[in-house]
Amino acid sequence: MSNKGHIALAGGAEFGGGMSDLDRRIMELAGGDAATIHIIPAAAAPDNNQHRAGARGVHWFKSLGATRVYCREIIDRASADNPVETDAIGGADLIYLLGGFPAHLANSLRGSTSWQATIRAYGSGAVVCGSSAGAMVLGDMFYDPGTSAMQPGLGLLGPILVIPHHERSGPAWVERMQSFAADAQLLGLDEFTGIIDDAENGGWTVYGGGEAVVYQGDGQNRYRGGQVISFSLLPPPRVDPENLKW
Repeated sequence: MSNKGHIALAGGAEFGGGMSDLDRRIMELAGGDAATIHIIPAAAAPDNNQHRAGARGVHWFKSLGATRVYCREIIDRASADNPVETDAIGGADLIYLLGGFPAHLANSLRGSTSWQATIRAYGSGAVVCGSSAGAMVLGDMFYDPGTSAMQPGLGLLGPILVIPHHERSGPAWVERMQSFAADAQLLGLDEFTGIIDDAENGGWTVYGGGEAVVYQGDGQNRYRGGQVISFSLLPPPRVDPENLKW
């Protein structure tokens, strides 16, 4: 029986202080200050920013009181199969996929032992959080701005297409994404804004100072911090993560 954890999605500009409410909440869900937090920096590797971005994440979570936070050396497909990294991810209470290049992140993790360890950890109660590119790749598909094409995601979210940095990229991306994936649910997340599937009666709670926007046909449903997006409007993560084959 799955005792799955929680999923958090953030619109970007992570570790700068603007999403402290969301980050405090995922720490709480993961077990508090003593939770084991592992940051996966692969999305930042193409421009050689993985160490700086990862260090910012470690510093940020420590500033919130975390005592066991680490940046993993998962930067490409080979390192994602490293047994040391895989074992570490398997013991995580919170796994954080930071932003950068979504295609590189997805290609690094898809089918890897580290991703399988992530799925198992989530199925056992861990929190998985993705910001910007990290949020994008958690769906079945994502829009890759580098190729202007849809790419296969990691599948944990199901048919949700995340538009990060929505206040800036939304208008340019929405039309393209709707034409490529008419059956998917589009979700726009502003920077400094995120959602967690933690609502008491089921649903996604919005955190942060911006908006979460759910697209329905030609219409939009806009939500701000403290409001809840029902699962009937934005579906929950997959029920049985251990059955995922990605």
